[in-house]
Amino acid sequence: MLTLRKAQDRGHADHGWLQSHHAFSFADYHDPAQMGWGNLRVLNDDRIAAGSGFGRHGHRNMEIVSYVLSGELAHQDNLGNIRTCSKPRERRVSQGEMRKKSGVDTRSMSSFLRISTQDHPSLADFEQVLTAIPSGDVQRMTAGTGVLHSEFNAAPDQTTHFLQIWLLPSAPNLPPSYAQATIPAAQKRGALCCIAAPEGTPAVVSLHADATLYAGLFDGDEHATLALNPQRKAYVFLARGTLTVNGQRLDAGDAALLDNTAQLTLTEGKAAEVLVFDLAP
Repeated sequence: MLTLRKAQDRGHADHGWLQSHHAFSFADYHDPAQMGWGNLRVLNDDRIAAGSGFGRHGHRNMEIVSYVLSGELAHQDNLGNIRTCSKPRERRVSQGEMRKKSGVDTRSMSSFLRISTQDHPSLADFEQVLTAIPSGDVQRMTAGTGVLHSEFNAAPDQTTHFLQIWLLPSAPNLPPSYAQATIPAAQKRGALCCIAAPEGTPAVVSLHADATLYAGLFDGDEHATLALNPQRKAYVFLARGTLTVNGQRLDAGDAALLDNTAQLTLTEGKAAEVLVFDLAP
């Protein structure tokens, strides 16, 4: 069975510096019918304006995957994946306000969230970074027992477009960890490239979650099929272009939710970039 979720039916948050479309309930967007699909809890389609980004904040007990579509996403965390940054101008935010802003319960993390007086870090607030996630890269962060991080677009004149994905982990309270890898476009051209999967499965990065993620680029006659377990769920998100999924046309931002389905067929792509999720039921 395929259920179509149109792009315009998603939640939307306009923060000025951030345009975010929520596939599932997140922060101030709440729809009881859209609380996730299988163990996929969050898929935010985010565009960050030049010289801005997410201030330092905490997560725990979640597998967080970032997939950059255009621009670059600079990242810093308390696992040592970036140089020390100069301190941004900051104000203290109560935990209630922080949870309202981010949808993240940080009561067991830091006592406050550091954000700039403009509600995002500016380019001048940071030193040169060691870790940046360029277009085509995938990043996995296991929040586990707790991690603090920030993400920002250091470019002076370019928007960063990326997907923020949260998956329920296979076990609680895992040690926090980080992985990042480049996926050459040639590996995704006319095919579904496995970009993230549980440990022990061939993939670009490993996941501590019962999920497998694929990415593909499709144009013209290019097509792909993927065998599915009908007892599991699948989620197809079209990041850009147009694509036909099991006979259903998708436009950019659309998603197909599948269950009781044995095969996925992708055809008739036009400048299409797609992510496919094989998920726990």
